[in-house]
Amino acid sequence: MTVLLCVPDIEAPVPILDLAATNLPEGDAPPVAAPHFVTLWADERVVGLWRSFRRSDPPLDWKQVRAARDAARPPVPAARPGEPVSVVICTRDREAMLDACLQTFARQTRRPDQLIVVDNASRSDGTRAVAERHGVSYVREDRPGLSHARNAGIARALHEIIAFTDDDTLLCPRWLERLTAAFDAAEIWAVTGLVLPASLDTLAQCIFECNWGFGRGLEPRDFDRAYYLGTRRTATPVWKLGAGANMALRRSAVERVGGFEPRLGSGPAGCGDDSEFWYRILHAGGTCRYEPSAIVRHVHRDDEWGLRRQIRSYMCGHVAALLVQHERTGDRGNLRRVLLSLPSGYLRKSLIRLRRGPTSATCLLWEEILGACSGLGHYLRSRREPVPAIGPALPVSVPVSS
Repeated sequence: MTVLLCVPDIEAPVPILDLAATNLPEGDAPPVAAPHFVTLWADERVVGLWRSFRRSDPPLDWKQVRAARDAARPPVPAARPGEPVSVVICTRDREAMLDACLQTFARQTRRPDQLIVVDNASRSDGTRAVAERHGVSYVREDRPGLSHARNAGIARALHEIIAFTDDDTLLCPRWLERLTAAFDAAEIWAVTGLVLPASLDTLAQCIFECNWGFGRGLEPRDFDRAYYLGTRRTATPVWKLGAGANMALRRSAVERVGGFEPRLGSGPAGCGDDSEFWYRILHAGGTCRYEPSAIVRHVHRDDEWGLRRQIRSYMCGHVAALLVQHERTGDRGNLRRVLLSLPSGYLRKSLIRLRRGPTSATCLLWEEILGACSGLGHYLRSRREPVPAIGPALPVSVPVSS
C-alpha cells in the first residue's frame, strides 16, 4: 500500500513562478491561485518568497508582492577583486546531473580560479568523461562517503576560499560572486547561501520542500560564539545555518578544526557532515554567515521511494552527528536532543497522525524513526578516529586539459 500518495493536505504539481520586481503588474491584477511557489527577484537576489502547497491556502495577492518589492533590502556589495577561490563538486554515478551543474558555471559573473570534480567511487568512467568535456580538474576518491570526497577536494584546493556545491544543483549567475563577497571579515570562517527548489512537479518534491526544504529565509545572519553559548544546552541547531549544497569555507579554518568527519556524510551516515563541521567552527570561536543572495536551485528527488530513503538517510546522519558533537565537545544538549527531544517529537507526531490520518508532516514518520534508530546504531558501531588534518594543497591527481 502506498501511503505517501494518499496525503490529503498537499496538492501536486506546484508551479514555480519567478517574478521580476522591476516589472510587476500594477493595479488590480488577479491573484495567483494556490497552490504555488512564487519567488520575487530584484537585482538577481530573492526579496520575496511565497510557498503554498495546500488546497486550503489563500491565493497570493499582488499587494503582498508589491509590498515585498518596496521593502526590499539594499543590494549586497560586489565581490572583492582578486580574491581567488576554489570550487569543489563531489559526485558519484550521476553524469547527467553533473553535466547540467557544470554548464551553469559558464553563466557565473565570478568564475572560479580552480574547479575540481571529485569522483567518489563511481562505477564507470562517465564522471571522468564529463569532467574532461568541461575541461575541469578531476580527482578520484575511492573511499565511499561525502566526507572523504570533500576532504579530497580540500586537499587539492589551491586557494584560501573553498566553495562547495553538489552535482544536483543549478547555480544562479551571481552565486559565487556573492558567496565569496560574504567573507568580508577575518572572523567569518564559513558562509552558506539560499537553496531553492529547481522544480516542484511531483508530490514527493512538494512534501520535501514543505517539510525538509533547504531554504533558511531571506535575511542575512551571522552565527557566532554568542549564538553557540546561548543554545548549546539544548543542542545548537546548526542544521539551521544552511546546506552543504551551497557553502564556502576558509582553508585556514579547516586547518584549525580539521576536515569533515569521515563517519558522517552520504555513505556512512547519510548526511550531517556539514552541520557537524559548522558546530566545530562555533565551538572554536569562529563565525558562520548565512548570505541568502548566494542562490542555487536544488533538484529534489521526484519519486516516493527515493524520498523515503532520503529521509531515513537524513535522520540517520542527524542523530549520528549529534552523538559525534557530544563526543568531541562534551555538550550534553546533543544527548538531550537524541534521548528526549526527538522521541517526544515523534510521540506528538504519532498522536496527530492517529487523530488526523497521514498528512505531509506525518506521512514519513516511520522513515524518521527508522533513520534515527539507524543513526544511533551507526554511531555505536563506528570506530572513533581523529578528524582528518588538512595540510598544504596536494597536486590534482588526474589533470584534465581543456
